Amino acid sequence: MEAEATNNPNMALNDGLLTILEKCRISPPRNTVGERSLPLTFFDLGWLLVHPIHQLFFYKFHIRNHISSTSYSQPQTLVIDNPPTLFPVCGNLVVFPAENPSGVARKPEIRHVEGDSIALTFAESSLDFNDLKGNHPRDCNKFYPLVPLLEAASKASDFVKIPIFSVQVTIFPNSGFTIGLTNHHTLSDASSRHCFLRAWTSIAKYGTDDLFLASGALPFYDRVIEYPNILDEIHFNRNVIQTLDENYRPPQLVSPTDKVRATFILTRARINLLKKWILVQLPSLEYVSSFSLGCAFMWSCIAKSRFLFEGKNGHENEVERFVCAIDWRSRLDPPVPQTYFGNCIGPCFATISSTILTGNKGFVTAVELVGKTIRETVKNKHGMLKDAETWFRSFVVKIPTVGVAGTPRINVYDLDFGWGKPKKYETISIDYGRSISVNVSSESPEDLELGLSLPAKQMDLFRTIYGQELEKIISKEI
Repeated sequence: MEAEATNNPNMALNDGLLTILEKCRISPPRNTVGERSLPLTFFDLGWLLVHPIHQLFFYKFHIRNHISSTSYSQPQTLVIDNPPTLFPVCGNLVVFPAENPSGVARKPEIRHVEGDSIALTFAESSLDFNDLKGNHPRDCNKFYPLVPLLEAASKASDFVKIPIFSVQVTIFPNSGFTIGLTNHHTLSDASSRHCFLRAWTSIAKYGTDDLFLASGALPFYDRVIEYPNILDEIHFNRNVIQTLDENYRPPQLVSPTDKVRATFILTRARINLLKKWILVQLPSLEYVSSFSLGCAFMWSCIAKSRFLFEGKNGHENEVERFVCAIDWRSRLDPPVPQTYFGNCIGPCFATISSTILTGNKGFVTAVELVGKTIRETVKNKHGMLKDAETWFRSFVVKIPTVGVAGTPRINVYDLDFGWGKPKKYETISIDYGRSISVNVSSESPEDLELGLSLPAKQMDLFRTIYGQELEKIISKEI
């Protein structure tokens, strides 16, 4: 990996919360990648105008002096020694004009050319590291400076070039540091992103890519997904391409906001008690997954807190929507490798009336509905791509929606750069809307870690409802 500094330390302040120490560009060694491209598929194209993904990892380590003396002069020691096999993260999203001499619209692609690089920022924060990595409600404004922005789009000869990945390392003197990552969603879904991060941490920890190469987890870049061409045409008909010109700027989180974020832990013991109670309420239900149970509990509590926060007038007859992602790699016909790099997920929708969701049986009904919807979606292998034509029409309908970011199938706490595993993980991008993050816990992969971002007053209501509902059920099962 080659690094190039682009400005001097201590050159900028961000509202007193952050000092920019250095900005660098990190690129693969010369003559190792050349020009390579990945055409976007239907699964990627749907994310063209969606907000970026922001991830934040907290690591406990006293590195202020180490970074000052060593890593600022050699920043590549803190970031990926990017082998050619991971070239897409250094590339750009390339978008061609909707109208061209051939009369045929050309699909966007992720392209790497010699000299492409990752934007890397080193910063220092005076905020309280231990407070930020807690589970209690914390001011969302404090987190936004810790995740990097994507750089601006630029015009080339016959296309627009949009950066897709950036990294920020923020030091908290005598406490620890964070690694903030931002990627354009067309680059990858959660599975591909985690595959990349595991490769990155393995190379950083051991100083070689031998273990990564021997793991059999090399990214699979061939575009082998089979689907009707009409699905690509849907995106071209949505005037998306015309929007992605040289003036395009990806959405970003803006301060000030009145939101706070909090983390809720469902331990395995509590999950088992909740499952036991649900199966008593629904004796015909044979199985309840921890994922559907945790999501349904959060969904019902969010709906109840929203009613109290916004007032019930006009909300009684509303329909509420729950959305989670299904990984289709192994479920397509024919299937694609699990290491397929890119996006290969589709939405799973569940809807319910607000009256039912906020009623006494709201949680029970939500568990049954979420589980049933996921099972039916997964079993619908042949109809999944056919149904894809209606995905965007479903999103156009503006109703209260809770989405899910993350999955407990991926352990975000196994990412060790050589300084130990992260002490806390936050999905900052849930702040763009009404989403929850669902991951395994830092304490145990059998526990669920549920993240939520809400206006401060609604969060107070949510925490009260969450605690009361949980205690009411558990007290009956102990």
